[in-house]
Amino acid sequence: MYTSSHGNAKHAPAGYPATAMNAHPLHVSPFHGTASATGWSTGLCHCCDDPANCLITCLCPCVTFGQIAEIVNKGSISCAASGAVYGLLALPGLSCLYSCVYRSRLRGQYDLEEAPCADCLVHFCCETCSLCQEYRELKNRGFDMGIGWQANMDRQGRGITVAPVVGRMAR
Repeated sequence: MYTSSHGNAKHAPAGYPATAMNAHPLHVSPFHGTASATGWSTGLCHCCDDPANCLITCLCPCVTFGQIAEIVNKGSISCAASGAVYGLLALPGLSCLYSCVYRSRLRGQYDLEEAPCADCLVHFCCETCSLCQEYRELKNRGFDMGIGWQANMDRQGRGITVAPVVGRMAR
């Protein structure tokens, strides 16, 4: 059964599963014509949820950024290379422009909302908080941030067992 917009209980029409009728209606954005994005798993200012990462990010944000970039890039660029570019861009104060691109990519990969404001503004106003939030998001999605992309994929692959192929014997 499902409830109509008037609060009346009704049965799902033939051919439609009842669970689909219980789902909330799809929100369509007037700007993009797609379903609304999902929220982040933690808030921007919840840096103390992972105190070790918060400390590392405050002391050396290029380490945290490198870890995020390697996962977002799916291993095509190493943590060290991304962190080095970030560090070089930090010298003239341009690292927030580089890191906001990765926040946008991360949001696109996981359909996350652009909150609390535009990606570049979040990174410009609070670089360390935004890096910590992105780090926690990937961690909460099952990535071990300390081992990199390839080791995460290897670990994920070991969890899947495939039955051996058995051939027929010819007589």
